[in-house]
Amino acid sequence: MAAAVAEAMDDRHILIAEAGTGTGKTFAYLVPAVLSGKRVIVSTGTKTLQDQLFHRDLPRVRQVTGARIKASLLKGRANYVCLYRLDQTHRDGRLASREQVGQLQVLRTWAQRSSSGDKAEVLGVPEDSPLWPRVTSTAENCLGADCPQFNECFVVKARRAAQEADLVVVNHHLLFADLAIKQEGFGEILPGAHAFILDEAHQIPDLAGQFFSVTFSARQLQELGNDTEAECGSVSGAFAVLREPIAATGSALRRVRLALDKHPAKGSFTLIEQDRFALSELRELQAALRELEAALGSQAERSRGLTAMHERCQGLVEKLDQVLDGGARDWVHWYELTSQGFALSATPLDLAPPLRALRQQSRAAWILTSATLSVAGEFQHFARQLGLDDPVTLSLASPFDYPRQALTYLPRGLPDPGAQDYTDRVVDTVLPVLEASRGRAFFLFTSHRALRRAAERLGQLPYPLFVQGTAPRHQLLTDFRNSGNGVLLGAASFWEGVDVAGEALSCVIIDKLPFAAPDDPVLEARLAAMRDAGGNPFVQWQIPSAVIALKQGAGRLIRDVNDRGVLVLCDPRLTSRPYGKLFLKSLPATPITREIEDVRTFFG
Repeated sequence: MAAAVAEAMDDRHILIAEAGTGTGKTFAYLVPAVLSGKRVIVSTGTKTLQDQLFHRDLPRVRQVTGARIKASLLKGRANYVCLYRLDQTHRDGRLASREQVGQLQVLRTWAQRSSSGDKAEVLGVPEDSPLWPRVTSTAENCLGADCPQFNECFVVKARRAAQEADLVVVNHHLLFADLAIKQEGFGEILPGAHAFILDEAHQIPDLAGQFFSVTFSARQLQELGNDTEAECGSVSGAFAVLREPIAATGSALRRVRLALDKHPAKGSFTLIEQDRFALSELRELQAALRELEAALGSQAERSRGLTAMHERCQGLVEKLDQVLDGGARDWVHWYELTSQGFALSATPLDLAPPLRALRQQSRAAWILTSATLSVAGEFQHFARQLGLDDPVTLSLASPFDYPRQALTYLPRGLPDPGAQDYTDRVVDTVLPVLEASRGRAFFLFTSHRALRRAAERLGQLPYPLFVQGTAPRHQLLTDFRNSGNGVLLGAASFWEGVDVAGEALSCVIIDKLPFAAPDDPVLEARLAAMRDAGGNPFVQWQIPSAVIALKQGAGRLIRDVNDRGVLVLCDPRLTSRPYGKLFLKSLPATPITREIEDVRTFFG
């Protein structure tokens, strides 16, 4: 794999490299990257992996190769404390609790001595503290070069270091925010890269969809109102001019949310277009927002902060105009409701053209790697989504001895997954498996409803039970590992990026094949477009996507050469439908059984 990565970098071509768990793919791309003498951007799926790569893997590679390179770690701006907003929050003094007052003091003391400003260093302030949004910046509220703290700014320092580095470690969110020149507001921070290496590349299609989308949300407008009020505190007379338009947009926003209340939580914008009342409330909001923009325009020259507020408001006017233009071709217009707010979005129907343009513009090598990119050894589905016309592909099997280390169990007698009592029947089927494995299991679900039902049924298990949603994800994982015989019930976020090596995880149970929910308006529109073009969306899109998702879930089981375990796939369609063979062919080659006795023997 390292040789293939080195060749791709030399020739500046595209490489798709699928490397099974335990291959050592991180070292396979880091070694040629540090030895190349070229500017390389490495992007990972999560900030946790980013920290691991920079603080653990990269130092080992540098030590072994002796390569003298300048490396830099760069995260999105929300990960760095904003000194200006920290001061503003301290001066404002309005904090909701004594606890937050204490947290603010911790942050102020830490910010004075920190060299990075990365909030991952802070131990005394929880991740979900309401204080974080007040002491970090967004592209909308950042004052940029006009900020009085610009020269001390942690974000600016991190970006300067990245611009001077030979190897920059980023995450996919930041990479796409920068490549799409969106959200981050500093222009291009990854210029002149010779190669982009994207780990966990199976996440790219979904993430690219987010970054090429245009979204207008109630939260963006509420934050604009709050920040404008705060800014008025230092400009005499400004609040008298702006109070009424701020109140009018706030009121219009609440009326829109009420008008949308009778609609499903997520859907196509056509549902709103057919609702004359909701549409007229949105037009009222549009008018109120334009009036706020005009009022801000009249005050913009009075302070740097008000200039920034005016520009933000102009941006929101443009976004709202674009998402309300439901007739735009090649875009999917959709909405999503939350308990208090809403978001309206427009997403490109086909991501291949913008991604292709982006790669051509970069003139760099692109290396995309993950343990799950192929479907039965073929890469067409992944390549088509990203507009990769003629990539070099490489598939490297895991070095693990799957026939000896693992067993796949397909239980008999389960009803069709659409049956009303399906989850209850699955739980009944799984109880003897959990008895044989003595707990030590991940039970993964395709829906939260099924997860909740299983949690009710498994309340009396003789093993510690950990249920997603009852505690933060990292806490559940730590407690699960420490228990030694726990059973963890998880949905989407536990299907990937979770690593529990050793005996604590000896069984992975999956309730259904992970076909994407049909209630996603973007997916619906893409499938309809494929159908209109004479294709078969189920075969061309839904099956390949579900295969890749199943490979991710099944991949939680064997994480090390010494691991042993049983994979339980409950969905009867694996044996009753022709496409079931494709799913099984895409998984590591383990013995397959339909008998519970074989599971008992394996654990025995």
